[in-house]
Amino acid sequence: MGVGSLELRLGIDVACRAAHQASLADEQGKFLWSGRKFRTTTGDLQRLWSMLPAGTTPSSVTVIMEPTRNAWVPLAAWFRRQGATVILVPPEQSADLRDYYSKHTKSDRLDSKVLARIPLLPPEGMHSTTGLGPGDTMRRAVKLRSNLVKRRTSILARLDALLEILGPGWHAALGADLANKTPLRFLAHYADPHVVIRLGRARLSRFLARHSRGSWREDKADQLIAAARETLELWSDELDFPELADDIAIEARLALQLTEEIKELETRIAALLDKADPGGIVCSAPGVGPILAAQILGRLGDPNRFDSLAAIRSFSGLAPKLDASGVTGRHGGPTKSGDACLREALFMAAEQAWRSDPSLAAKYHRLMTQAGKHHNSAVCHLSTTMLTRIAACWRRGEHYVIRDTDGSPLTPEQGRAIVADRYTVPADIRAARRATGTGRADDTRSRIALHRSARHSQG
Repeated sequence: MGVGSLELRLGIDVACRAAHQASLADEQGKFLWSGRKFRTTTGDLQRLWSMLPAGTTPSSVTVIMEPTRNAWVPLAAWFRRQGATVILVPPEQSADLRDYYSKHTKSDRLDSKVLARIPLLPPEGMHSTTGLGPGDTMRRAVKLRSNLVKRRTSILARLDALLEILGPGWHAALGADLANKTPLRFLAHYADPHVVIRLGRARLSRFLARHSRGSWREDKADQLIAAARETLELWSDELDFPELADDIAIEARLALQLTEEIKELETRIAALLDKADPGGIVCSAPGVGPILAAQILGRLGDPNRFDSLAAIRSFSGLAPKLDASGVTGRHGGPTKSGDACLREALFMAAEQAWRSDPSLAAKYHRLMTQAGKHHNSAVCHLSTTMLTRIAACWRRGEHYVIRDTDGSPLTPEQGRAIVADRYTVPADIRAARRATGTGRADDTRSRIALHRSARHSQG
């Protein structure tokens, strides 16, 4: 067998700041060399590549790495340009083998050797990487938007808690949704009840009308002034209102800034989606708007790169766990080993899609009424179906078509009417699913019921 026909495995332990370490093994797991240090520079990478046996065919080289932060991205791109296949191994996949070899001792050289031998164990589970990963613009943009939305949600929760100190009148006046710009602009300036009263009805009305485009006027100003007076009566002079107002203003300004950043980012994402999916295939799915479509496509990548739809489900982490032994086996919850940002988008899409797609609604109804699932669990099942259908549409180059359970096509309006008529989950079942728990929570409720029963019987 010539050198050029050998299959070589280059395991790389990626470091963020220190030098990386590489080990080279053949297809039998025999090491040709190990522990070679290099950094992410073209000179070091070329020297490492020149250490391959003479006559090596680039396509016969498989590079195996763990996705350490983003340090792996330029390495993967460079090796792919040389003609090698690049495989990313989740840390948990190599952990057990590392523990076996290390005997509780860890070293970078050992890690690179373990990675070089990974393909010997589950070769059917090895999937090559394509694209730029975090270097891809849309993939990075949708993740950034998701993070910013979570940050804003956290800030709004803190802001809501601070308003509780002032009293319930403020929540009633400002409304339940603090994410609107008008309440945030008001709180950024006038969270001190003394200031609100001094400002007066006329000036406060003008401020509210200007920032709400006329939807908030004198009646809203009256509510806020009443809330301010109630706060002063409630607290008297015990609370330091200026200090609390400063804290509230900081949170409000942060929320406003994040809202502006999210809006600008969504404009960029919409333009990226037009380029990535000019036919609007992903957006054709029910419950999927431009932002969710970009998040699904950006985090999933090109569905054509997968061998099957089952591989796409596995990549997402929505595939169920399987615990099997002999002739017995059972499926558990989703593995959650894939992209969390992708699962987030699919869940949000599925939560809306079943309301207009009878085939999804039928499954949701069955899971809720017969299988005993609660709402979130049922929607997770629908997320898997949504992913499969969207990927199948992309691979065929066709738009998603809403269909009845007999396969006949429907408009969204017809679908919503059918769902409302056939698949409405009774309120008592929905309430029971919310109240049903397992394990310790059920035991606690049982003990409480038993105690109450015994107390009443004694009386």
